[in-house]
Amino acid sequence: MDTSDPREERPRPKRGSPPAAPAPRDHLVWAIFNTLYMNFCCLGFVALAFAVKARDRKVSGDVEAARHFSSKARCYNALATAGSVVLPLLLGALIVTGVIHLSKLAQESVGFFTYQFSGSDDEDQ
Repeated sequence: MDTSDPREERPRPKRGSPPAAPAPRDHLVWAIFNTLYMNFCCLGFVALAFAVKARDRKVSGDVEAARHFSSKARCYNALATAGSVVLPLLLGALIVTGVIHLSKLAQESVGFFTYQFSGSDDEDQ
């Protein structure tokens, strides 16, 4: 009499390899947008170069190099976007505060530069 469990006789199905880490993003669309519209100090172009390198490495299967270039592309994209958005806002704020300051200065100096004529000629006598 065979007392072995029939489940032991069947070969165990091989499990697939553990799920690999997702492929890194290459940030190519963001880099193209930065190159065309927000190319502050050519950072958009640099981001585009690293994004293309990341995509090439991802296609060739070199995940570590793709992750490295993807990280650089993300950093340069963020710098290009921040530089193109923050610097004009800062410049606008400086212009507005300068105009406000100059208008107050002009109003205060009006009294200094105006000559007031008095109705009496006491000083002439």
